[in-house]
Amino acid sequence: MALTFDPFTELERVATGMLQARTAPRAMPVDLYRDQDRYFLTADMPGIDPGSLDIDVDGQLLTIRAYRSGANSEGVKWLTQERAEGAYLRQFSIGEGIDTENISATYKDGVLSVILPLNAKAKPRKIEVAMPSTEAAEGKSITA
Repeated sequence: MALTFDPFTELERVATGMLQARTAPRAMPVDLYRDQDRYFLTADMPGIDPGSLDIDVDGQLLTIRAYRSGANSEGVKWLTQERAEGAYLRQFSIGEGIDTENISATYKDGVLSVILPLNAKAKPRKIEVAMPSTEAAEGKSITA
């Protein structure tokens, strides 16, 4: 009796088991950098529903949430399904130097861009060094 091996059926079994085990929020790769008085955060989020995108700031915690819906696949037999559907969540601790009132965000071509400006107190500035006069330093009075 000969047994047949179907690699696609085996691949489907393995892939289905892996996808069903993934119920936690999906990770989103990000880049974060500072340019002068602003931080720039970009996150890859292809295929998400823009209406599900939610960004909020609570104190010093920036939270990004989104949801990616799966393809309507009633009655189809999947061979593999690697593009996961589900919730995306990422949180960032931001310092007190961020101007939380003026954070802005855009979503274009599957990339979320968030601009986090520094508040005035956190911006770099020069400190002038005062030099006391020699007479005042020696304890002599100065009269005009």
